[in-house]
Amino acid sequence: MKKLFIFSILITLYSCASKSSIIKHKQEIIEVMKDQEKAWSNHNLEGFMNGYWKSDSLRFYGSNGITYGWKKTLENYKKSYPTKNHTGTLQFKINSISQIEKNSYYVMGEYYLTREIGKANGVFMIIFKKINGTWKIVADTSC
Repeated sequence: MKKLFIFSILITLYSCASKSSIIKHKQEIIEVMKDQEKAWSNHNLEGFMNGYWKSDSLRFYGSNGITYGWKKTLENYKKSYPTKNHTGTLQFKINSISQIEKNSYYVMGEYYLTREIGKANGVFMIIFKKINGTWKIVADTSC
């Protein structure tokens, strides 16, 4: 009976620690996205891309198909959003953050670009992975 009681306490403590780390992870991911909003809204596309994994293995899936790699994704952003009038002001609405595995989450939401040349809104699903102690987007689907 005593062993069952100790086992129950350990399970409860593990569950609380696990929930605590999930909450912390979600907050850290939200901070990355807030930094991206600020960078984008200042027409700092390199700063915006700091939230992405700087790797040829990064995948971005948008209306023009799949883009492979960090550098190519940045080039596409620069081509599509050449001026502050094009980037405007970015706002994310996060609808769901769910854990995939210990150090991976997917985020589903909406984005809103307010700009002089016309609003641009859409939806996204991104996958974050903790790489070298930092949360990075490893895959992005936006339309």
